[in-house]
Amino acid sequence: MSAECDIALIGLAVMGQNLVLNMNDHGFKVAVYNRTTQRTHDFIGGIAADTNIEGADTLEELVSKLKSPRKVMILVKAGQPVDNIIEQLIPLLDKGDVIIDGGNSNFSDSERRANQIKETGLLYVGTGVSGGEEGARNGPSLMPGGDVAAWPLIKELFQKIAAKTDEGDPCCDWVGDNGAGHFVKMVHNGIEYGDMQLICEAYHFMKAGMKLDNNAMHEIFSAWNKAKLDSYLIEITADILAYQENGEYVLDSVLDRAGQKGTGKWTGINALELGVPLTLIGEAVFSRCLSAIKDERVIASKLLKGPADVDHGLANDEWTEALGQALYASKIISYAQGFMLMRTAAEEYNWSLNYGGIAQMWRGGCIIRSAFLDDIKAAYDKSPELQNILLDDYFRSEVETAQNNWRKVVAKTFEIGIPAPAMSSALSFFDGYRTASLPANLLQAQRDYFGAHTYQKVGGDGSYHHTDWTHSGSGVSSSTYDA
Repeated sequence: MSAECDIALIGLAVMGQNLVLNMNDHGFKVAVYNRTTQRTHDFIGGIAADTNIEGADTLEELVSKLKSPRKVMILVKAGQPVDNIIEQLIPLLDKGDVIIDGGNSNFSDSERRANQIKETGLLYVGTGVSGGEEGARNGPSLMPGGDVAAWPLIKELFQKIAAKTDEGDPCCDWVGDNGAGHFVKMVHNGIEYGDMQLICEAYHFMKAGMKLDNNAMHEIFSAWNKAKLDSYLIEITADILAYQENGEYVLDSVLDRAGQKGTGKWTGINALELGVPLTLIGEAVFSRCLSAIKDERVIASKLLKGPADVDHGLANDEWTEALGQALYASKIISYAQGFMLMRTAAEEYNWSLNYGGIAQMWRGGCIIRSAFLDDIKAAYDKSPELQNILLDDYFRSEVETAQNNWRKVVAKTFEIGIPAPAMSSALSFFDGYRTASLPANLLQAQRDYFGAHTYQKVGGDGSYHHTDWTHSGSGVSSSTYDA
């Protein structure tokens, strides 16, 4: 059996099949394997017929088809299935061969696997893959990280199959060591949660507040997609609103109970662990959790009364413009928080992340692709050490321009009883971030009062102090720490 294949791929679900076909289209010879052998045979005899793709019934056969150094990509369910395959692959490979995890793995698992695999002399890559089945087939956004020695071995393939910007640059570059690639993909998915929730809140405001029908909302989203809000998610929202079957809008038959696969939750958990105020993405995750208790919400809707459901006269161009600006400003906050998390993680995990490069990786192929990302890349190209995109001249000006309408929309949601947790938390974050003196001095005093947790003084030298607020304490204070 000749070893002629450039790469192997394990896992022939929709993403795996489409990614393999993409590789074939770009001139790479691919060997494939699936735990269920029949799926491999169906793929090879079906849509992969008359291609250079070869099937294998065992992992041993799969590896034997590969040129050296061998490159094996895994696209299976995250967690133990990935570990199981890695364990089976290690004895079959030689030093310098590459194992690539292209699934939605938790970055902490990738950190562990990178260290485990390095001890064997093999090279590990954990890569984010975004764009869904369409992106996998026609060009995804790829975010590889792991052992940098592997990058020269996979760079050509990855950058050829990746999506391209309008300038022709690949939406793929090396991210960083160990789990960095999967971390950046995790943040991407967190921002995706935020974007989707913000769009849903705008839709809810139009439907329940402005009393617009689906066609009118379709027209608004279509117009937004030709301006600053130009993005994949705005585009598909316009399409969804217009889609009909048998004369009925399909959207109106979809149950309002959202699912999730955990990446948004991981983003929120990591933000809490690192102490990053990822408020908008957190609200987006909790909004899905709230949607999940549908039966309880139906009961509550009959018992808990809010403002009267009347026509508030909002269906006009003025409110459409205000809502668009509120959505845009909130979107800026979502990305600002996401990049804050990546910057903090880079310091914590000793990664060197190229933030402008990450924005470019997300510019095409992925779910959060948007024209807006060009502005983020420009901000980091101009100032690579930028602490927060809100401090960039362009984004500061954009938020200032949108601010009055942003406040107007959020205030109206509270007045008429339409939930907008992501949009309102974005505004609260903005107000907190721009406030030099927050009421946390009182919070620290409270902690010191009931628990002797100490505090630092304004204009002090950074040392910690304790006050015997009740004159009945022992004078002993707690140790000071940040959890």
